[in-house]
Amino acid sequence: MSKRLPRPGQRGPLLTQKRQLKMARSAHAYVRGNTTRFYEWLERAEATLPHGPAVWICGDCHVSNIGPVADADGKVEVQIRDLDQTVIGNPAHDIVRLGLSLAMAARGSDLPGVVTAKMMEQLIEGYEQALSGKSGTGRTRRERPKSIHLMVRKALRRKWKHLAAERIEGLEPNIPLSRKFWPISDAERSKLKTLMASEEVRALVTALSRRDSQDRVELLDAAYWVKGCSSLGLLRYAVLLRVGKSRDPESSLCLIDIKEASRSVAPRDKVVGMPKDHAERIVTGARQLSPHLGERMLASRLNGKAVFVRELLPQDLKIDLERLSQDEAMEVAGYLGNVVGRAHGSQLTIEQRAQWLRELGRNRPKTIDTPSWLWRSVVQLVQDHEGGYLEHCRRFANVPA
Repeated sequence: MSKRLPRPGQRGPLLTQKRQLKMARSAHAYVRGNTTRFYEWLERAEATLPHGPAVWICGDCHVSNIGPVADADGKVEVQIRDLDQTVIGNPAHDIVRLGLSLAMAARGSDLPGVVTAKMMEQLIEGYEQALSGKSGTGRTRRERPKSIHLMVRKALRRKWKHLAAERIEGLEPNIPLSRKFWPISDAERSKLKTLMASEEVRALVTALSRRDSQDRVELLDAAYWVKGCSSLGLLRYAVLLRVGKSRDPESSLCLIDIKEASRSVAPRDKVVGMPKDHAERIVTGARQLSPHLGERMLASRLNGKAVFVRELLPQDLKIDLERLSQDEAMEVAGYLGNVVGRAHGSQLTIEQRAQWLRELGRNRPKTIDTPSWLWRSVVQLVQDHEGGYLEHCRRFANVPA
């Protein structure tokens, strides 16, 4: 298998081709992989977005970037799980991005347009509920829909064996080379070994409650990770570590994700400062928006590039809305809006939340509960994405894999 896999110097063109093919698989995949085009289209949209408070936003707030996330003690919450595009910016951008993602999921489930309209109503209602009281109180939270509740229960039951089966296709302490894992050079392996031997990484991987802070960390294997969509082409490594002396994989084996931190395409606030280093920006944003994930991340450098490091846990899952019923679609929209609203609201004082709520409530049409700026933005973006997706398929779907 390894003889047929690309050498390190051959990755670039192949990764670009894989990204284009992956985006052609479905309209929803096209939305996920096209953050840059999203903001270009949004800038041309006729709707004027409300100017929200300057807070850390996800910047790429689509459905698959939200899901169950575990903290160092094993507690699981549904939070934002991908912060590559995070900036201090306008929270309305996250609302529209999530609205577009939900609308495309509804179209993929062959739901009528009226359901999409009601999903937008539920999205903004759930978001506003998160701002309606003191941050962290029960009043701000929405009850989990059944599908989300079952996913959280599944996350709580997951063990290392489940993560290994999904990510590295086996329980042995190595990463088998495959279409997902490509060989690395001796120079890359050496630099990864140096990074994994640092005190910062040791502190990160021993932070889990089941490990001792003095545990020894040993690199067992590493590979280039062909993963994601918009990130294909950036540095991405999977590293398998053994932590401590135990041979019990549940407590000793550790799968590390190392990812290049690139410039965010999300519009940032021009007044409020944030870290200039892209890895520091991502980790800082994660700690504000998704504390469970942020406490498990580390900013560093590799091959002269900014990277962020995190341990993958079995409990981390993404929400996948392949087929939705009408009732479930509306419940999920309201709940995810609430998750994002709590992430934004946790950064605001009570007075700031009240002011943002007033701004969100302006210019509401009498016939529907969805703000006109949200509805008009989503409708126009769906049209733009549908046309863009079809053109993308014409250009790339017939390219040999």
